[in-house]
Amino acid sequence: MGSRLELKALFDTFSLEKKYVCRLRISRFTGHTTGKCVGKEGKIVKKIMCIFLSLITLAPAAACARPVEPDLSAYDASGRAEIPVEILGELDEELREDLLEAPKYVALTFDDGPRADTTGRLLDGLLERGAAATFFVIGEQVPCNEDLLRRMRAEGHQIGNHTYSHVRLLKAEKDAVVEEIHKTETLLKEAVGEGDFWLRPPYGLIGGERSQLIRTPMIYWSVDPQDWKLLDKDKVVAAVLEDVEPGDIILLHDFYSTSVDAALEIIDRLQKDGYAFVTVEELFRIQGVEPQAGKLYARPDRVRELN
Repeated sequence: MGSRLELKALFDTFSLEKKYVCRLRISRFTGHTTGKCVGKEGKIVKKIMCIFLSLITLAPAAACARPVEPDLSAYDASGRAEIPVEILGELDEELREDLLEAPKYVALTFDDGPRADTTGRLLDGLLERGAAATFFVIGEQVPCNEDLLRRMRAEGHQIGNHTYSHVRLLKAEKDAVVEEIHKTETLLKEAVGEGDFWLRPPYGLIGGERSQLIRTPMIYWSVDPQDWKLLDKDKVVAAVLEDVEPGDIILLHDFYSTSVDAALEIIDRLQKDGYAFVTVEELFRIQGVEPQAGKLYARPDRVRELN
């Protein structure tokens, strides 16, 4: 992920209101999903880290010999840790403003997979960029692709339920609705273990009566470039960039090679503009929204009405 978010994670480690974001970024910063830090910003981060470490190593050795009451003056009333003034003083005004600016969070979501060739390549690209995503999986696609699902879980992505056979839930019999969801949930648990596999109804359609059968939150979308119809990387990228705003949930399909290409370029373009890519679940946490089972969300702050 872009160096700005990684730097924010470093200084927000003790922030209660951002602990979930920091955990994710730190795991990528130190673990097996580390993203690259390249270019001008990468050099800046390296410089900042050197300054930060030098400040620590220059502290008086005597301080280690006796307990010292922690200095909480760097925290504001909301509990947010401030970047030490010693480090800010080393930076130019433009970068200083960028560091203090809140990140713009969005969630990339992918339907209809996993598919060995396209989903595998997508995971490689997400890993390289330090970006998180959410995958709404079709049950029929799970057999022979369990390794991909385990990789999604290991690399910090969210896995959701897209029914077993992509059936329309709007007018399906109630027993069929339950079976479609339960079969996929069972396969997912066998592949990756326990979890809350949020539902995305196929075509985004489900009625109010049948929604009462759903035991998890349901996720719609707020940006739909119709990648399955366009099958053109450049047009998909343009459609997303034209409409996207912080807090959006973007709909794509990892079943198509053109959609994978588009997704990676979208990440590259938006990261340069200060966007951070998180899972849908993380997006809700960041915005302080507790999702409710049986509700269909286009965004954390927008619930769709069900008839």
